[in-house]
Amino acid sequence: MRRTKPPAPQTGSADDVEVEFYEALQRGDIERLMGLWSDDDEISCVHPGGPRLVGALAIRASFEAMFANGRTIDARPEKVRRLDTHSTAVHSVLERVRVSGPEGETFVWVVATNVYVKATSGWRLAAHHASPGTASEVPEVAETASVLL
Repeated sequence: MRRTKPPAPQTGSADDVEVEFYEALQRGDIERLMGLWSDDDEISCVHPGGPRLVGALAIRASFEAMFANGRTIDARPEKVRRLDTHSTAVHSVLERVRVSGPEGETFVWVVATNVYVKATSGWRLAAHHASPGTASEVPEVAETASVLL
């Protein structure tokens, strides 16, 4: 049976879509999550250590598998770097993700990139790429401002 895409939520900015994205992950809400993606055929998603998924059907299937049996993804954006233009936004995100293991619950840090595009329907997610997690917070190496003397 073919599924229809749910109506897209009204979003005023790429930041709004990002908030909705992480809330949908935390709730395991596949309909809300998929409603945030662009209608473009070339949308893509890479889960930590996984293959590149292209297109809404492949992305949906991967999240459905993750949300199986009522599971959710407790990923929270801790630090966000933004590059915004009038029609595209790129967010480099340090995610803090709660995971359960043999020794109980712990947190891992994942570096993710979220790309948003502005369409006639508002801002939409076009790509999500997440690195494998690490046990400690990933250091940030940034260029320091030049000072002319």
